[in-house]
Amino acid sequence: MSVKEFLKQPAVNIAVAGHYTLAKRFDAQGKPRTFACRTSRISPFRMMVAVPVVGRVGDPIASLTASMRETFASKLNWLDQKQKDPSIRDGRKQPRIIPASPHSSLTFADGTIRSCFVIDMSLTGVAVSAEMQPQIGMPLAVGACVGRVVRHLPDGFAIKFVEPQTRDVLERRVMRPAPPAFAAAAKAAPRTHDAQAGAAAAGRNASAAG
Repeated sequence: MSVKEFLKQPAVNIAVAGHYTLAKRFDAQGKPRTFACRTSRISPFRMMVAVPVVGRVGDPIASLTASMRETFASKLNWLDQKQKDPSIRDGRKQPRIIPASPHSSLTFADGTIRSCFVIDMSLTGVAVSAEMQPQIGMPLAVGACVGRVVRHLPDGFAIKFVEPQTRDVLERRVMRPAPPAFAAAAKAAPRTHDAQAGAAAAGRNASAAG
């Protein structure tokens, strides 16, 4: 069924975070890679999702295990309660923000730019899912925000910003998708001013840390 046809079918437009695996995508240990995703429209039989890595037509895909379904149900229950009672607070130190559009870019110290999927973000850091899995401690920039990889996640990795951001500029600085040419290649010419600044700052931070 085409996207156009699906949009005409009975379904619900809802954004819910999830995970998925693709056939023939494995990590360094030979285990299936897990990526983050976010729904935009769901019916009892189909769903539309935003993803960091796209599979080929016909590739098998797994999106929810039994334990994930339980977690998913718990999250929906919490969201339902929060909608009914706005006084319910998120227990984390920095509230997580879900961007309207999940696609952004990673700029590494050598100037390489890769596309990424933003799982969520806060004023001090961001969780992303991407085709690569950088080492812990690696400096890089997410959009125009410089930081370091601080931990690996089941479906991606977490980055802590060098400097905390403010709420009014956070999404504008983080959510900067890579141009098509950069998304498809390891290196391309010439980079934007923000990307150059992010890469240069990441390189300086790496040198200082060494």
